[in-house]
Amino acid sequence: MSDKNQDLGVETLLGQIDAGLDVLGRIERHLASFYANEGNAMGRNQVAAVVVADALTRYYTAAETMFFRIARFFENNVGGDRWHAELLDRMRIEVPGIRPSVLSEPNYGALRELMRFRHFSRYYVELDYDWDRLDFLLIKYNQAKAGLAADVKAFCKTLASLHVPLEGA
Repeated sequence: MSDKNQDLGVETLLGQIDAGLDVLGRIERHLASFYANEGNAMGRNQVAAVVVADALTRYYTAAETMFFRIARFFENNVGGDRWHAELLDRMRIEVPGIRPSVLSEPNYGALRELMRFRHFSRYYVELDYDWDRLDFLLIKYNQAKAGLAADVKAFCKTLASLHVPLEGA
């Protein structure tokens, strides 16, 4: 790939990451709005549990989509039965000479719990979620929400500093 194409690729990746951060923000606002409005009035019933579970699942999926794009850009492909876990694992490590780490350890741990839940919720066909588990996951979500955007923005800043945008591109 020529330097010109590489620079265009970096700009595209940064745009994709920015779009992913926007999706995460919309999910965060959706869940906050749910709790500010009908969520508190509903209490801890099955309908509220489904809304919360869906938001947590979508949040992790949006984060994973960003991670997948980053891995693909750096030809850091993952495969096999455990590719979801392997992808998340790779985001917490720096690949010397290739890319900085994307995630800090605290955010990695919180996201790992959300990934496990997402896997569970995809195959769990009942609607009676355990509120103790959802409370735990909401704590992990709040931890991730507080740090994920900062981690990803720091990654983007480092990536952008390594590549000068093309003039006229």
